[in-house]
Amino acid sequence: MQIFKDKVILITGANRGIGKSFVKALLNSEARKIYVTCRDLKKMPAFDDDRIVPLQLDITVDKQVALTAITASDTEILINNAGTINQGNVLEGSLIGMENDMQVNYFGTIKMMRAFAPILIRNKPSTLINIVSIAAYSPLPSIAGYAASKAALYSATQSVRIELAKKDVSVHAVNPGAIDTDMNKGSDWDMPSPDSIAIKILESIAIGQLDIIPDEMGQGMYAAWKEEPAKLSTIFSDLYHGEN
Repeated sequence: MQIFKDKVILITGANRGIGKSFVKALLNSEARKIYVTCRDLKKMPAFDDDRIVPLQLDITVDKQVALTAITASDTEILINNAGTINQGNVLEGSLIGMENDMQVNYFGTIKMMRAFAPILIRNKPSTLINIVSIAAYSPLPSIAGYAASKAALYSATQSVRIELAKKDVSVHAVNPGAIDTDMNKGSDWDMPSPDSIAIKILESIAIGQLDIIPDEMGQGMYAAWKEEPAKLSTIFSDLYHGEN
């Protein structure tokens, strides 16, 4: 994956899950520098590599986003991976949880895109990668707020792709299914490891793929949606009602 060699990369939510796996894969791909961010640096793994620059960042906090943009002004590849998930359906779930999903997954990521777009344009050719979700195509009611926030993020990602298309900044949307991360802890689904998924995502970016579904579960759901959107809704309905 030569396109990552000698590049300066920033990864949000790099302390666990796919974010942590991105760090390992990009170090192996000979990245020059990797800014790794999370809300609490005490939870950041010791990557034991002098190319790693840890930064404290809550993407919902304007001042922290602005400071990060100043500190990491040499960024050439931005991976917006930070996210959150709250359980609950639309009719009975916690509105606070839904608001938190939207503030982090949607507005927080928009804040990062706004802060770093001028940087990516200046450091072109450059790359913007948003980790979205297969739930963006059809929500699972038990995580309705999360699904809505990811649907909004997917739409925003498509818009930003158009905005930056003539500025030599490629914009990628990644819509994975369930991955074996802390976010899905306790699930009995057969899920791929984040390490394997991170590599597949980076390989897809390396060949210029803009919309990426890196896992079999996600690809199956996307195929159902592409054939007829109602089919994916039926899959989620069966899961919700225990009819699968």
